[in-house]
Amino acid sequence: MAIENAVEGFDTVFNRNDTKLSSQLDNDTLDARIFKIIVIGDSNVGKTCLTYRFCGGIFLKNPEATIGVDFREKTLELDGERIKLQIWDTAGQERFRKSMVEHYYRNVHAVVFVYDVTSLASFESLPEWISECSRHSVGPMVPRILVGNKCDLRGHQEVPTSHAQRMADGYNFPLFETSAKDPAEKEHVDAIFLTLAYRLKSHKPLRLKQPNESSSSLLWYQREHETTGCQC
Repeated sequence: MAIENAVEGFDTVFNRNDTKLSSQLDNDTLDARIFKIIVIGDSNVGKTCLTYRFCGGIFLKNPEATIGVDFREKTLELDGERIKLQIWDTAGQERFRKSMVEHYYRNVHAVVFVYDVTSLASFESLPEWISECSRHSVGPMVPRILVGNKCDLRGHQEVPTSHAQRMADGYNFPLFETSAKDPAEKEHVDAIFLTLAYRLKSHKPLRLKQPNESSSSLLWYQREHETTGCQC
């Protein structure tokens, strides 16, 4: 079972307004294994809101466009081991990305591709984002996850779950559909990053056999999702 640190809130430790990494090191995180996860996709798909929901449990209202890259982190305890996830929230607009692209692809441990379920264009852009990863030497063994955000706007959905699942299957990516805005979806947002955390910790394939009931239900939300569809 994943246990979050008993610390309220979180810090954005690197963004356009603060170019210095936070110097406040918690003793509990000094012995943590550190993994870098990048979150990429078109502008306005909710990348920043997803990272805020996971790291701080809050929804960021009226976020400004990310310029370059925002950097957040969260420490988890998984099976008695401390894991620190460094989450790089990248700009979707090309004019904000050009100068930073080499930095955020360097030494990446996992990738989250995000699209907006109400925007077919953002979904159709995914193959280019996936190709960009390969062009920047992100190896095939680096785990990747596909995320459809804004499921709270089902009435405006342009990307059917079946189409997203077909693409995910084609790339052999797990698929999640969720909403960073809806507080009820907090566990589903957590499941995205916990899936990667367990994968990185164990160096095992993402899709494993169903674990015992006592295992983390969040990690295996994707298995349930495949059989029942999105529960957003």
